[in-house]
Amino acid sequence: MPQKATPQPSLPEFHSSVDPSRALGFFRRLFAFSGPAYLVSVGYMDPGNWATDLEGGARFGYQLLWVLLLSNAMAVLLQTLSARLGIVTGRDLAQACRDTYPRPVTVVLWILCEVAIAACDLAEVLGAAIALKLLFGLPVLTGVLLTAADTLLLLWLTRYGVRIVEALVLVLVFTIGLCFGIEVWMASPHWGALAAGLVPKLTDESLYVAIGILGATVMPHNLYLHSALVQTRRIGASVLEKKEACKFNLIDSAIALNAALFVNGGILIMAAAVFFERGAKVTQIEQAHLMLAPLLGTSVASTLFAFALLLSGQSSTLTGTLAGQIVMEGFVSIRLRPWLRRLITRLVAIIPAVVAIVLTGESATYPLLILSQVVLSLQLPFAVLPLIQFTSDRARMGEFTNKLWVRILAWAAAAIIVALNLRLATQQFGEWAAEATGWRQTLLYGFGFPFAIGFLLLLMWIALHPVLPAWAKGGAKPTTLVKTARDGFATMTYSSILVPLDHSDQDQAALAHAVSMARLHQAKLTLLHIEEGATSFVYGSQASTSEVEEGEQYLTEIASRLRDSGLAVHIEVRHASDPAQAIIGYARELTPDLIVMAGHGHKGLKDIAFGTTISAVRHALPTPVLIVQA
Repeated sequence: MPQKATPQPSLPEFHSSVDPSRALGFFRRLFAFSGPAYLVSVGYMDPGNWATDLEGGARFGYQLLWVLLLSNAMAVLLQTLSARLGIVTGRDLAQACRDTYPRPVTVVLWILCEVAIAACDLAEVLGAAIALKLLFGLPVLTGVLLTAADTLLLLWLTRYGVRIVEALVLVLVFTIGLCFGIEVWMASPHWGALAAGLVPKLTDESLYVAIGILGATVMPHNLYLHSALVQTRRIGASVLEKKEACKFNLIDSAIALNAALFVNGGILIMAAAVFFERGAKVTQIEQAHLMLAPLLGTSVASTLFAFALLLSGQSSTLTGTLAGQIVMEGFVSIRLRPWLRRLITRLVAIIPAVVAIVLTGESATYPLLILSQVVLSLQLPFAVLPLIQFTSDRARMGEFTNKLWVRILAWAAAAIIVALNLRLATQQFGEWAAEATGWRQTLLYGFGFPFAIGFLLLLMWIALHPVLPAWAKGGAKPTTLVKTARDGFATMTYSSILVPLDHSDQDQAALAHAVSMARLHQAKLTLLHIEEGATSFVYGSQASTSEVEEGEQYLTEIASRLRDSGLAVHIEVRHASDPAQAIIGYARELTPDLIVMAGHGHKGLKDIAFGTTISAVRHALPTPVLIVQA
């Protein structure tokens, strides 16, 4: 579907705020482009990752190291595609979904993404609260409530621009990595067993944790986030400038995400070396913290662990807020004040955490962390499939379309993600069905299964969307390429222009503007005339009067002249008693990029007598309407 103009670009407060063209030399330009991937990488080492990595290492030793490695390879590939989408089209992934899919689908995708962000935020809330308990002895419930205050920290930081935020996050990432580098050195892992853990092996018992690791590593909202963050650089409109931006962002992604792999691998290796090899069972992050000191013989290990956990939760908070803003604006064009957006997201995360802690005690935090990452993994296919499709679409990406080998790797990654999630869902529903009785059984079969089937059908619809017939796409049509000007503002490419004509003096003004636009964009013109006489009202398309014939001849002559000048023109005659509704109905069939209409200049009583066709059309359609005053 053609990309519609939006009031503001993605992340308007940061859009094109960094100009890499002023940097001279390879490394200076790399430094200018570096930053977006580090903000994204924070999501790959948040407290949810800690829980899954600790669980995997403590229960299964080095056995799931291959899952981390595979997940990181998928992350590099998918984040690179996300960055490429933002650089080439000037649209983030959420906006691209809204441009392509019908509104009901985009609303569902938005809700799913909000659930994923809330799940991620839940992990950040719990992680920061646990860290505050470990460092200062605060109760977890108190820490959960205190985390709402980080809204003020984010608002204060964003006042100074995106580079300050990126610099802070880079310091946090480096510090977390340093802490775990020391931890792994202290743990003295068994290197032979570590190497064996790189060989793929999966059991039913380890599946749940493996899915959690996958969801914690390849995070769905990071795909939306990265496609917007790359637009904070002033990229330029030329193919050469975009190629250079793609190259530097690939390097940025590879370095940042491999740093995240180092942290995640460090957590799992430490857990395997300290807990699994000593037969120590870990069911809480706090327990891991307390056991580190006696097992490694120094309290420094415990302090580093808690400090890194606190930094992890706070750094993830920054990117979670930006991701929430992007998906809300991109999917449904709702822009809230940053503090309100942050407060809503944090409250959605705090409420289930508070309820769980009050009802079951602080022991609920660890299972909640694991569950939050599984929720992220289940939502992941709904972001991955559109991303692969969009970046493989030549009409959208031009010469930046995914090459065959990239498509093969991307679809292989998607297949693994979908297969693991389907296996987990089948296994989980089987367990629930075997145990469910009474009202739980009614809830499972009345709501659980129908929702699961509905989401599966939606996923199948998205997967098959490029090859579906037009009627099954919900009115979507191929996307035109949106270019980005040097000033950072998006420019539209129109491929289809609709011009309603009423056989009056005002038609010439509308045609003059429409023809100019068509020549500029090499667009196809559709000339529409609505017959609204009594004969047309009664007989519709079967009507045949001298007035109808005269109208058709009028359009034919105009079309003939325009075709002679090299333009592609189609004429359409419709019969209706209400011209406005007829224009609206045909525009919904055609889905043009632009509608050009001539204003008649009347108002007041004449509006009552003659109607206000333009007002009705522009309020009923999402398509831009150019009003020409004759």
